[in-house]
Amino acid sequence: MKRRISVALGCLSLVFALAAGGARASHWQNVPEKDHARANPMAGNPRAVAGGAAIYKGHCSHCHGADAMGNGKKAPSLKTESIRSATDGDLEWFLRQGDLRHGMPSWSSLPQAQRWQLVAYLRSIQQ
Repeated sequence: MKRRISVALGCLSLVFALAAGGARASHWQNVPEKDHARANPMAGNPRAVAGGAAIYKGHCSHCHGADAMGNGKKAPSLKTESIRSATDGDLEWFLRQGDLRHGMPSWSSLPQAQRWQLVAYLRSIQQ
C-alpha cells in the first residue's frame, strides 16, 4: 500500500513539473535560465516605478497604449496572464532582445537600470 502511494505521489509530482515547464516554454522558451532566474534589483522601489512610468510613456505607450491594453493589432496588452506569470528576468531579457518579427523592437540601447525600472512599472500596473 505504501509503495502504491509513493508511486502515485511521484507520478503526480512529475505531472505538475511537466505542466509548469510547459507553461514556461509556451511563451518564454527562448529566455536563458540565467536570465529567467534574475531578480529585479529595483523591485518594490516607488522611485523606480515612477521612472519606469516615464520610460513607458516615452517608448512604449505609442504602441501599447497609455493604459497598456494594446492596440488590438500587433501590440498586445501588457496586462495579461503571460506578463504576470513571467519572471522579472524574463521581462528584462525580452525588453533587451525584442521580437522584430512581431513588431517589438529591442530596447538594448536603454541602460539596464532603465529596463529594470520599466519592469518595475509593468509589475505595478498588473493589479
